Amino acid sequence: MSTYFMAMMLLSGGSFIRTKSNAPEMRPASAASDMVWGLLAKAALWSWLGLIVYGFYRFHWSQPVAAVLASLAVNALIAIRGPRRTWPMLSYLFCAVGLAAAAVVVLN
Repeated sequence: MSTYFMAMMLLSGGSFIRTKSNAPEMRPASAASDMVWGLLAKAALWSWLGLIVYGFYRFHWSQPVAAVLASLAVNALIAIRGPRRTWPMLSYLFCAVGLAAAAVVVLN
């Protein structure tokens, strides 16, 4: 699997988890940590959108379409699983690794 696909799925999943964690018990206890998580999730969402545009510019049209469909499948899998206590840490991890992978894709 290419770095582009992995970045797309990680960024989408990390941002999606943040939007699904509305309950206070699903948020980090620290207000600063919650704020950083929100900023990281927004950066992940914007990077995901940017990678879609970059993918259509750089690759064959089928690759960005497949990456968007795979991202939606990851989101559906997360939605089916329901809320978990580990979501905030998974979202942090997905967003951070996804942003690093997106940087690798764009810089190479």
